[in-house]
Amino acid sequence: MKTRAPQVVLVRHGETEWSRTSQHTGRTDLPLLEEGRAMGEKLRAPLSAWSFAAVWTSPLTRALETCVLAGYGDAAQKRDDLMEFDYGDYEGRTGADIRSTRPDWTLWKDGVPNGETLEQVGARADRIIADARAIQDDVLLFSHGHMLRIIAARWLGLPPEGGRLFQLGTAAISVLGSEPDGVQPVLAGWNNTAHLKG
Repeated sequence: MKTRAPQVVLVRHGETEWSRTSQHTGRTDLPLLEEGRAMGEKLRAPLSAWSFAAVWTSPLTRALETCVLAGYGDAAQKRDDLMEFDYGDYEGRTGADIRSTRPDWTLWKDGVPNGETLEQVGARADRIIADARAIQDDVLLFSHGHMLRIIAARWLGLPPEGGRLFQLGTAAISVLGSEPDGVQPVLAGWNNTAHLKG
């Protein structure tokens, strides 16, 4: 018998060439680095603490590879709504590079030219959350940094730009839950990378 409300477990993909250099990686379909592949394998043990009713992954290679390496490739369903923010003209650029011409720029305040808006990404997050809540059991998601931060914000009832409050490392595990009565959404765990140590 369960003594807690269902949880949504979020996993950011392992390291890529661009995540290592802090380049905005939206729809560019980069593979994991060897270190990123090792990170994926290190997810197996901590994720075994749950029994998932559903496993969903972004179809982009870096998330899908992480999912497979973590041991969930056979169970996973690809969901386009879990793809990373479409950064438009800022794809492949670092924040520092963008601020060389737009000194006060942040994704959360200013968005990106010719890409998605925060509202559009927030709508994708809302669809994922609604589908996960409908399952009424634990769900595992493999996705991307900004997307998962926006999912967390929306889970807590914050606007999409609330994602700015949540730092998230590669191959980190985070947990969205609820108070025991199942009514109040809470952050049950965030940015856990203990499994990557050693």
